Amino acid sequence: MDHGMTGADGAAAEFILSLNAGSSSLKFSLYEAGDEPREIAVGQVESLGPNARFKARIGLEQIEDDLGSANHRVALRAILKKCETVLQGSAPACIGHRIAHGGVDYKAPQLLTPEVMEKLALLEPLAPLHQPHNLAAVRASIEAFPAALQVGCFDTAFHRNHPWVNDTFGLPLKYYDRGVRRYGFHGLSYDYITGTLARIDPELASGRVVIAHLGNGASMCGVLNGRSIASTMGFSALDGLPMGTRCGQLDPGVVLYLMDQEGLSASELTKLLYNESGLKGLSGVTSDMRALEVSQNPEAEMAIEYYTFRARRELGALAASLHGIDGVVFCGGIGENSAAIRARICNGMDWMGITLDARANAANEMSIGIGRTKVLVIPTDEERIIARAASRALNERAAVEY
Repeated sequence: MDHGMTGADGAAAEFILSLNAGSSSLKFSLYEAGDEPREIAVGQVESLGPNARFKARIGLEQIEDDLGSANHRVALRAILKKCETVLQGSAPACIGHRIAHGGVDYKAPQLLTPEVMEKLALLEPLAPLHQPHNLAAVRASIEAFPAALQVGCFDTAFHRNHPWVNDTFGLPLKYYDRGVRRYGFHGLSYDYITGTLARIDPELASGRVVIAHLGNGASMCGVLNGRSIASTMGFSALDGLPMGTRCGQLDPGVVLYLMDQEGLSASELTKLLYNESGLKGLSGVTSDMRALEVSQNPEAEMAIEYYTFRARRELGALAASLHGIDGVVFCGGIGENSAAIRARICNGMDWMGITLDARANAANEMSIGIGRTKVLVIPTDEERIIARAASRALNERAAVEY
């Protein structure tokens, strides 16, 4: 195959494509492989369905384009076509995929063989909003690039060494042995943040840190010396914080009541808890925090109040799991961009040493705390974690071939 670009050493460049597939979008980043992959394009195809739209930065160019009707397969073809100017005749040598659930077995990135794909498909009921679409993108990639390595990176992997007490439920142990346990999610984000902390603040990285990944999906993680100790998300991506359309922590008796007294079926409950709850359900307006913050609707304020209250409650619980706290890190779309939400979560937490610098917080600076507990804002980069895993897979293949 003709490789149009060359690396710094004059050898033909190899490219890595990171894919993050959701039900209505396909996010991507394109990298030139190397010890630290170099990003050359980033974007997404959003609103998959009859009115899909492409938005990206490719090289120095910003591109937006209507695609018409598109599924994951069509979206992938569009991404590659739009990136032809930087690929210059090459195809990706490795495609890395964000996969929500790795179950009990997968604690590290994995080559996506047919056998692995069969096992991952069995986990779809545990992450119905994510896993089927993640695997659809893998199948589309295999069809488009059968010679490329396909590597899966799992959002559950970062949490697989939880202490047992943070990994189990109060059910008979036979269910734990069958895989009914707290898996935790957003692990790629937490992996990136802990790695960044190790580079910019090694002392804090070796201590007790609560990371708040706040976006349309939201969770918090207690980390000790870079290791996940406890997470707000559990068996599924429903648990913990209220999210854009997901309910967050819920008394299981509510589910039984909705089944027995309201007559909701399993599919109706799934739709309610995953798609119609959280900020959207509480506000009755929208799941978009930006819209809620400027809304004059009193229900919008109620939704924000509940969201920030639950985050404060989980912050205290995670600090207890860590036997104290040295730092808090905000990341994710809301965590990185909403000074008001950060302020509301941290309000009244001075007893934990958490006090914000109002000016630094309003300016979205990296360090926004003035108390004994550090408070940081660090943009996350899940795609880079995927690219690093893909680059390692390419290096391992090269070593075997050599």
